[in-house]
Amino acid sequence: MRVVFMGTPDFAVGTLETLIAAGHEVAAVVTQPDKPKGRGKSLMPTPVKEVALAHQIPVFQPKKVRDPEFVETLRTIAPDVIVVAAFGQIISKEILDMPRYGCINVHASLLPAYRGAAPIQWAVINGDKESGVTIMRMSEGLDTGDMIDKVVVPLEEKETGGSLFDKLSKAGAALCTEVLVKLENGTAVFEKQPEQSTTAYASMIDKKMGKINWERPAKEIEQLIRGLNPWPSAYTSVNGKNLKLWTASVVHEAGNGVPGEILEAGKEGLLVKTGDGLLLIQELQLEGKKRMDTAAFLRGYTVDKGCILGE
Repeated sequence: MRVVFMGTPDFAVGTLETLIAAGHEVAAVVTQPDKPKGRGKSLMPTPVKEVALAHQIPVFQPKKVRDPEFVETLRTIAPDVIVVAAFGQIISKEILDMPRYGCINVHASLLPAYRGAAPIQWAVINGDKESGVTIMRMSEGLDTGDMIDKVVVPLEEKETGGSLFDKLSKAGAALCTEVLVKLENGTAVFEKQPEQSTTAYASMIDKKMGKINWERPAKEIEQLIRGLNPWPSAYTSVNGKNLKLWTASVVHEAGNGVPGEILEAGKEGLLVKTGDGLLLIQELQLEGKKRMDTAAFLRGYTVDKGCILGE
């Protein structure tokens, strides 16, 4: 098939590479404009752009794909299908209707669950037992198009946003190539989605979400820590310094103290009182320091029992 691929972050890279390896003619790649990064604010290419350039595929980076000039550019490329994976822009109906096989999207949830920008992190934060990828034919609504195929991916007990990201990227890439075969040979089955999502909208993740409310149950806090790992990370403060939390376990005991209070500080970790149960912090990172296990942290930093995190 003659394919135009639209994608931007690491999640989309696997799908692009798999399309290339499967022998599809990737006629063009459309990705977000380069953004300044680092202290020098140098313009950095998107992960998808890097792969495209390595394979000598033409790259387009319009500020808005719906601009008439770019729409005409797409029309001259004449794709059979447009494959979209975490692109980051709204695609107009004019583009959706352009290819013979339409625009298909690699969405990292089992639709109609988790429509929105951050389905991967929210699946972990909410304590789901499984997630997956849905390939759908895109419509004008947000993640509301007809579903074509799905793959279920179970979540491990200590699944993080980062580890699930990798699993779903790989699963989505493989499923996408299967769907293209079905589209081409006419065996694809389209299932209409219900109007309402089966879960809350998977809103975009931001740094403020990572601030821990110690009044919440230990289980919810532990899931938040895993869901926001590696970005933007869950955090609190100790003695007025920012403290990122990377790994923790729920301890099903009551404990005496107030939420956020450190009840024990030893080689096993920091045992913290929450609104329901205790949380054992096993890996953390003090501002200006490296990420480390709690035992190593305590060898260089004194934390007294009774100290209250977040104050």
